[in-house]
Amino acid sequence: MRVIKPMHTGSLYFNYKHYFSIVLLALCDANYNFLYIDVGAYGKSSDSAIYKDSALYNNLINQSLPVPAANPLTENGDNVPYVIVGDEAFALHGNLVRPYGGYNLSYKQKIFNYRLSRARRYIECTFGILSNKWRIFHKPMNVHIDLAKAIVRTCCILHNFVRSRDGYSYEDTLTVTGLEPGTSRNRDRGGRTALTVRDKLADYFVTENPLPWQDKYV
Repeated sequence: MRVIKPMHTGSLYFNYKHYFSIVLLALCDANYNFLYIDVGAYGKSSDSAIYKDSALYNNLINQSLPVPAANPLTENGDNVPYVIVGDEAFALHGNLVRPYGGYNLSYKQKIFNYRLSRARRYIECTFGILSNKWRIFHKPMNVHIDLAKAIVRTCCILHNFVRSRDGYSYEDTLTVTGLEPGTSRNRDRGGRTALTVRDKLADYFVTENPLPWQDKYV
């Protein structure tokens, strides 16, 4: 979220896109509603560092989130936990999946990454809807940082209220046209359980629930 450079802060709020900002870390549902937000991290901070300092990460690691019990993807299949969809910045976890890293990926891994990117569009669209509804985000906020944080939090609350009041709109899905393919070379990290969950989802997307057009994107 763009801001005018705060006084006496040096480059703390200067991000890799070459403007000053505070960070909105968010989790959303399939209706473009915010489920969790963390507002106010320095613009220079990496996504992974912000995530690891968040209450979301701590509660996920401590298994204190009200995540539904695992269920099988197919009849007579193994139980698979409900997961949060993340990008390359997030660490692999039993309840959080990220794309397979690297370039030399198998067909199954490429399909998984494509299907994951489709799911990630929901959060990208949610940010787009937020900024288009509340036009204050179309330019840098020239206010004190504490007020900027309060504005972002307030707009996120109002966003959910408007979504609940107005319901689904097809135009909202057109806010973001797509995502760039991942190019991270980072090695995947996570316990054996997390790796197994991702592999089971990848198998499911290839064998049990393929999309007719997904081969065109790998």
